[in-house]
Amino acid sequence: MLHLEIITPDSTVFDGQVDSVTLPTGDGEITVLPKHIPLVTTVLPGSLIARQQSGEHLFAVSRGTIEIDGAGVRVLVRTADAADALADEDAILKAKENAEKLMQEKRTDAEAFAEATAVLDRELARLKSIRRRSSIRRAPT
Repeated sequence: MLHLEIITPDSTVFDGQVDSVTLPTGDGEITVLPKHIPLVTTVLPGSLIARQQSGEHLFAVSRGTIEIDGAGVRVLVRTADAADALADEDAILKAKENAEKLMQEKRTDAEAFAEATAVLDRELARLKSIRRRSSIRRAPT
């Protein structure tokens, strides 16, 4: 078993024992199992999957870092949303479109452009996670 913590500036989103964790990194998607070699790397916006015998927990995560020490995984990200708690796909698509529009409007304002880029990254991660959740639910058992 691995101890997984998913931490945002606002709260601890998940803190518990898991069998494995799959997450998006700068070097591609990785799966962490117990006794993994120590590692510190970046997390990219996307889906994090925490697997337990009882099932899977799917989260949409933003940029951040992970620290793996063999016994546990600590994920430090700006945002992490449980896929089951996300709005429907249409609402996420609308937020994504709004972020893209804001990026176009703020091209000359570096700070506002960076903020719009972060919002777009978050919405893309949410969209990917909600679509992944839907495909998991539809998969034959």
